[in-house]
Amino acid sequence: MLELNEKTIRGSFINASVRERTNLTLPENFATLDWEELDFLGWRDRKYPELGYVVGYVDAKPTAILLRRAEAATRARPQCTLCEDVFLPNDVAFFNAKRAGKAGRNGNTVSTLMCAGFECSANVRRLPVAAYLGFDVEGARRERMATLVSNFEGFLRNLRDGV
Repeated sequence: MLELNEKTIRGSFINASVRERTNLTLPENFATLDWEELDFLGWRDRKYPELGYVVGYVDAKPTAILLRRAEAATRARPQCTLCEDVFLPNDVAFFNAKRAGKAGRNGNTVSTLMCAGFECSANVRRLPVAAYLGFDVEGARRERMATLVSNFEGFLRNLRDGV
């Protein structure tokens, strides 16, 4: 992922009001992030723990969204729809996001299951278990990284365009 600055992040939200963008708190480690190890940047707000933010690139343009963690709990261990990791070392939470534009202002939302702390980039970079002799674990890792990017971009396009 290409490095982003605070001004670019705050200006790239497609579903947040000016007040919400102004009030957001950047991640504590923002100044020291390893951008090359991220497929998207995601974090939870320290002031408002029910809020989460993700920013990445869609059509080569920085695009950010505001998410709200749903209060409903899942009955079984869910799988993140972005990284699709079956050996999750972290919790998965149900998040809601307003659609962009008029649809979002009218209350239209999209919900999804995501890693609670947005650890997807780290999850897909772990080497998978070799399924059989000769299994290309590095190729499988690259495929998982590509799938994460595709899933993330699809989710943002759905919020932006309703597709």
